[in-house]
Amino acid sequence: MAGSEVRAARVYLRVSTDEQDLTRQESIVAGARAAGFYVAAVYREKASGARPDRPELLRMVADLQPGEVVVAEKIDRISRLPLAEAELLVETIRGRGARLAVPGIADLSELVADSAGVARIVLEAMQDKRRA
Repeated sequence: MAGSEVRAARVYLRVSTDEQDLTRQESIVAGARAAGFYVAAVYREKASGARPDRPELLRMVADLQPGEVVVAEKIDRISRLPLAEAELLVETIRGRGARLAVPGIADLSELVADSAGVARIVLEAMQDKRRA
């Protein structure tokens, strides 16, 4: 990333029960670093994605700084909330000046780039709460 601004990521890892293991999701941290991100923090949580009051999720949102990227393994790791509540969560993340990245949906390497052109249009369209 020579000559460019270092981007910060906050990685959110979640499983639903105490019996489940976060190990499989740990590769997300390495993937963010490999894509050129400084990992500001990793938030690990064992709680249902259908709960909006998850302590680590709330802490992560409160910690967000403008220009940061929230990285999760899959969209359902961030939220299994009803659509209106999920939209509010994404809007809150965006309101903090951050973006949401999910490997396979939004490529981290594209976020590292200028975040202009097609990558920016796609990211904004994916995160736009307006309905067609």
